Amino acid sequence: MHRALILCLLTFLLNAGARATRVTGTVTDEKGNALPYSSILVKGTTRGVTAGNEGKYTLDLAPGSYILVCQYVGYTRQEKKITVGATGLVVDFRLSLQQLSMAEVIVRPGGEDPAYAIIRHAIKKRKEYETPLDSFTCEAYVKTLIRTRKLPNRIFGQKLEDKDKREMGVDSAGKGIIYLSESLTKVAFKRPDKLKLEILSGRESGSNGFGFSFPVFINFYNNNVNALTDRLSPRGFVSPIADAALNYYRYKFLGSYFEEGREINRIQVIPRRKYEPLFSGTIEIVEGDWRIHSLDLLLLKTSQLQFLDTLEIRQIHAPIAPDSLTNSGGKNVWQVKDQVVYFTFTILGVDAVGNFLDVYNDYDIAPQFRKKFFNNIRIRYDTAGNRRTKAYWDSIRPLPLEPDEKVNYTIRDSIYRYNRDSMGTKKNRDSMLKEQGPVKFRQVLFSGFRRSDFRQPRPLSYSLEGLLPTLEYNTVEGINMKLSGSIRRALPNGRGVLTFSPHLRYGFHNTRLNAWGELSWSRRSFNRDGDETSSSRQTWSLTGGKRVSQFNPDNPISEWVNTLYTLLDGHNYLKIDENYFAQPGFATRLDNGLLLNAKGLYEDRIPIANTTYYSLVSAGDKKFTANYPVEKLNAPFPRHQAVLTSVDLQYQPGQQYIEFPNRKVSIGSKYPTMELYYEKGWNGVLGSDVNFDKWRFSLWDDANFKLRGLLRYRFSIGGFLNTKSVFIQDYQHFNGNQTLAASEYLNSFQLAPYYANSTTAAFYATGHLEHHFNGFLTNKIPLFRRLNWNLVGGANSFYVNQHNNYAEAFGGLENIFKLFRVDLVGSWLDGRYSQTGIRIGFDGLLGGAFRRGGR
Repeated sequence: MHRALILCLLTFLLNAGARATRVTGTVTDEKGNALPYSSILVKGTTRGVTAGNEGKYTLDLAPGSYILVCQYVGYTRQEKKITVGATGLVVDFRLSLQQLSMAEVIVRPGGEDPAYAIIRHAIKKRKEYETPLDSFTCEAYVKTLIRTRKLPNRIFGQKLEDKDKREMGVDSAGKGIIYLSESLTKVAFKRPDKLKLEILSGRESGSNGFGFSFPVFINFYNNNVNALTDRLSPRGFVSPIADAALNYYRYKFLGSYFEEGREINRIQVIPRRKYEPLFSGTIEIVEGDWRIHSLDLLLLKTSQLQFLDTLEIRQIHAPIAPDSLTNSGGKNVWQVKDQVVYFTFTILGVDAVGNFLDVYNDYDIAPQFRKKFFNNIRIRYDTAGNRRTKAYWDSIRPLPLEPDEKVNYTIRDSIYRYNRDSMGTKKNRDSMLKEQGPVKFRQVLFSGFRRSDFRQPRPLSYSLEGLLPTLEYNTVEGINMKLSGSIRRALPNGRGVLTFSPHLRYGFHNTRLNAWGELSWSRRSFNRDGDETSSSRQTWSLTGGKRVSQFNPDNPISEWVNTLYTLLDGHNYLKIDENYFAQPGFATRLDNGLLLNAKGLYEDRIPIANTTYYSLVSAGDKKFTANYPVEKLNAPFPRHQAVLTSVDLQYQPGQQYIEFPNRKVSIGSKYPTMELYYEKGWNGVLGSDVNFDKWRFSLWDDANFKLRGLLRYRFSIGGFLNTKSVFIQDYQHFNGNQTLAASEYLNSFQLAPYYANSTTAAFYATGHLEHHFNGFLTNKIPLFRRLNWNLVGGANSFYVNQHNNYAEAFGGLENIFKLFRVDLVGSWLDGRYSQTGIRIGFDGLLGGAFRRGGR
């Protein structure tokens, strides 16, 4: 009985689907040119589709009578009544340029353009239209396309072979689609700021990934518009109807036209100044309601656009609900119906164009959300979302694929399936091993290498770092060289990954060999129980052997910088000891934003002395000192043993996550990160000679003030609770810097000595504050704005007592060649002026990737 009922239901559903009729057509201008990404809407509903790049569209409708509405920014809207029967229907649209009327223009006294009065009205209504709905849901179809116009012969020194180009999907000239994806997402919103995206389905050409699945919400009712991502401009961009827009833009009234009884005003948007984060183009405002009807706005390099050469945004807004169901003061509520973002870029010789297309349908303005629907999962992927059939995509896609898009899916998907299906075969493994090639001697010397045996399902991978790049020099070891590698293998049944990392270090002058290794096991756990999920990441490690360590475990001076200063300036800032050690560790990150890192450490610490004083400078200029912190010690420390345990807790409340079918990924929080660190030295355990307790509490975060820049800060307090036996290695050190190369910006003091202020005091406090102006102020200086150099400024300080305190203030320029930062720093020690110096480091769009992380 149940089986028969189910079969009847399936038959009904299949027949109901079969009764839908496909309406197809093309949208062109009067000359027959395609109007790409035109909007086609079923009048009286929120249902619609978007034409493709060639102006073609498809729409499935049940039999009946409808009115189709076709729109394209800058063209006259067209309506057509249609009757859908059992057979397919072709409905073409031929749009003409919008004829604007200037008859009603009234020039105000003083000659002010009437556009300004319209914009003032729109600004007054901006806040009302910013979030007009208490809550809503809708579906968003997203398609992302990137097409190359030119490819270089080499990228990062690697030649692009014809095989590589075929796999990329481009022709021999380097032209073609290199990225294509589409997705369907359920969007849910609730005031004031609750948002959840459920990725129902996603596909990416040439992989089993979900593609670019996030709708791009660009809200021009916000004062500051985030166009795609903060990376394009940390300052954001000023909306043409922002509260202060009249200070940034000029406006010109181009005319008006009528649509369904509404008068639509078209206004040209003109930036007042170059090198400000401003749009140019046109915006259309509804008379009386003063809401956005549509827009076509452009960003250029002179708009402080980063990475991209151009970014064009087209939007069409449409009514989705009457006022009786909302809190809007207008006649009804409008939302973005279609949005297309066009972009171009030229990076590393790759010349490409692309677009993000968003189509919004099926608005529900009175949704009923289940309890705890809005939680810390901001984006959630359906477990079967990347396994949909071609028939499914053909049924839900609101615009047809272009011919070259069909070819791209066919070729790249077939290549992916072939590689996936043949992955475990001997033929494929032999082919991959052959392509990987044998290890070459020059790789061992210079670049290093990474290899795999490709044995499925658990391949063994191994790597070795190049030898010559590790060559360094110091006064203890002379020239020294390091050999570092890793061996990695996944365990069966998803039980994690096992990694072994061996290290060898040899000093050619003191003829000391140090060898140590780390064995680690890491795994992820992910559990789904209905709507509730939990995940964690754990790593267990054991490290041991014999090594060389800096006295300050934060390693305040890099060894290659010390090499340069020792050879060229006669300073040996690096101070090191040798130690036999064993260190077990455990780290885990939980769903609630808590990170726990617990370690134990045994060290047998051995003092070592300078063995060479060679330098390229003349002997009389040498400033070498003994190999221990001479600011704090009069003689080498005695050999001793230390047993330490430490617990580091980090917590950032309000963590948001992306939930994939088998893992969760943190995407940050609007709250700062807090850290509590505690370390104890155990006397008498395994012969340990230390006896102390110390703690530290830290707080850090970034605050983006958009047009006025980005503020970064870090504050700490701490001290010793017990100092019965403390050796120099366990002091509280303040990360100093006595070289031209800048040290870590938010965890060091650029002009402070390395060890002179180290302490065992019961209390200390540190503070780091820097503001990145991101073009604010410097965009008024012609040279700097053309070079895109930005101002940065701030201060660092620590306080122990009135006889041990330090402060420094700095100002500088960053994003120099997108890599470098130069600061002028002035310092005060114990309340008295100390010195002024220059520091050069990595910072900016690309340079930030080179900065070292720190705790």
